[in-house]
Amino acid sequence: MRPRRLAAAILLAATLLGLVASTPSSARPEDNGKLTVFAAASLTQVFPKINARPNYSFAGSDQLAAQIQLGARVDAFAAASPKYPELLYQKGMTQRPIPFATNTLVLIVPKSNPARIHSVLDLTKPGVRVVIGDASVPVGSYTLTVLKNLGISDAVLKNVVSREQDVKGVVGKVVTGEADAGFVYVTDARPVRGKVLAIAIRESAQPHVVYEIAVLKNARHVQAAYRFVTALIRPPAQKLLVSYGFGRRPKT
Repeated sequence: MRPRRLAAAILLAATLLGLVASTPSSARPEDNGKLTVFAAASLTQVFPKINARPNYSFAGSDQLAAQIQLGARVDAFAAASPKYPELLYQKGMTQRPIPFATNTLVLIVPKSNPARIHSVLDLTKPGVRVVIGDASVPVGSYTLTVLKNLGISDAVLKNVVSREQDVKGVVGKVVTGEADAGFVYVTDARPVRGKVLAIAIRESAQPHVVYEIAVLKNARHVQAAYRFVTALIRPPAQKLLVSYGFGRRPKT
């Protein structure tokens, strides 16, 4: 993460933690006896279907990692990239992270497709408005990998009009017509398929998108956290993840 982006993420996390600290204890998720799970925004739809009981906080993986480093009390952390769980693990803050799913990137355009985009290569045309995730968040980093693999980084980045803090921001800009195209996970294109068109990205250009989850060493509900993680890699949860467009847990 670039120093400026890291500072911004930590500042945002500090602000959010300040809001939590000023909340009455009865309203704090970590104080109500429930498992608290921080999870990547792209897991918003599926995690409550796997287990509706925990208190979830969904956001960009970098923001969530920053909050944890600032002292947020969390039982488990699920990210859209191994980068952030591994970072916390190296700092001695989590147990060893476990991969539990994979994903794929697609390009989405508004249903009406006003810019007449039919492939990723069309994003190089002058005047096309492209939205991507910020380079500090997984979806943004993965997008840069796609562009690099296709050899079109410079031409497409000239057309970027917005860099969002999570994949939901990218989806929102395309759905509302504020952008002509955006790179998102296939799992985030599915819920809005009535409003957007999804354009496949060839497999040779795809990044290796792996989701990992880790139990925090200062978890308040350790056994419940381990049960949650264990359930994620078992067949029922894996089947549900696949039904939402995720790939199965990678073999280790």
